Order: sequence, then structure tokens, then C-alpha cells
Amino acid sequence: MIEKELYVYHIVTRKKMSLGQIINFDKNQRNTLYSFFFEKEQLNSKGEDFFHILHEHYSSEGMSLNTEDANVAIKYAGQTIRAIREVIVEMVRLQEYPEYPSRMSCLYATKKYEDVLKWKELFISFDRKVLQIVKLRVMGNSFEGDGNLLPKEDGVPFSRKIEQAREYWRGNMNNELPELLIDGEIEVVEIIDDFTV
Repeated sequence: MIEKELYVYHIVTRKKMSLGQIINFDKNQRNTLYSFFFEKEQLNSKGEDFFHILHEHYSSEGMSLNTEDANVAIKYAGQTIRAIREVIVEMVRLQEYPEYPSRMSCLYATKKYEDVLKWKELFISFDRKVLQIVKLRVMGNSFEGDGNLLPKEDGVPFSRKIEQAREYWRGNMNNELPELLIDGEIEVVEIIDDFTV
């Protein structure tokens, strides 16, 4: 963790930022990662969630889902495995690295412009719209980790996911996919790329 002034690069995906904009991230502020994984509901057109669908369609002969219910199940499973990953990563941070910024209460950035371009390509591959790339001045805390070291989205036991989370928080000198977690007072000092014009 570093507590000092730092200049970093950030991808804007939801709402455009403006020059001079100030963002304050403290322990009580939640980011969009938190909202997406912990507040988003997956329902079918009848208002049924995954567990209702599961119980309604499971029998001793198996399970058969229509397309809409199958889509709810897949979206719920994807969201849930990512939420589990984030809870495990946060649990390890709180226990072993409480001085680092929380992944659920920070902005994500990179130290180098070349690295933010890697994230841009990844976001585009997942059909996430990239609005801008901005340069930020940070007066606060930061932690640089490798996004490739996060617990995987698979069915391995939680004990292995906990070990993967520990590896992530140890940092890595061979960062293949560097992500910088930043909190504190953050100011937009330059709009480098605006993909909306």
C-alpha cells in the first residue's frame, strides 16, 4: 500500500467523467463492482429467481428449462461465482492485509497507459462499452495486483480459492494484467481518450 500522490490511468465505462471532477472513496463508499455482484437480481418474466425456477422444474427424472429460465440460471450462476470470488478476496484482505483498499470500495486503474489499453481490449471482448480513458491524480492508498491471480470462476473448493486470494494480495512482480486499486481523493486531471465523440 502506498499513501502518497500518484498519477494513474482509468477506464470509464458507465458515466463519462469531466476534467477537474473529484471523487472521494472511503470505506463507506461502494463502487459499481459491489452493486453489480451484490445488488443485481436475476429474474424471469414471471418474477421468479433461480431457486424458484430450480425447485419448480426439478423432478426425479431430471430438469428441463425453457430458454428464458435457462438464461436466468446461467446469469445467476455467473454473477454468484464472481460474488463468491469477491467475498473470499475481501475476507483475506480484512484478515491479512487490512491496510489495502477494498476491491468493493475503490476505483480501478493502472500505472501505465499501455496497461489500461489491455483492460480496454478485455472490456470490449466482454461487450462492455468503454467511454473514456482518463488520467487521475490520487491522494490516498493504492495496491497493485495481478488480475490473473484472482480466484478462478470454477468449482474448486473454497480452500483453494482462499489460497488464490492470498496469492493475489501478495502482489506479483510479473503482473500480466496489472490492476491498481485506488482510494482517497481522486481528481480527473486529463481526458486522454473520449470514445463517445
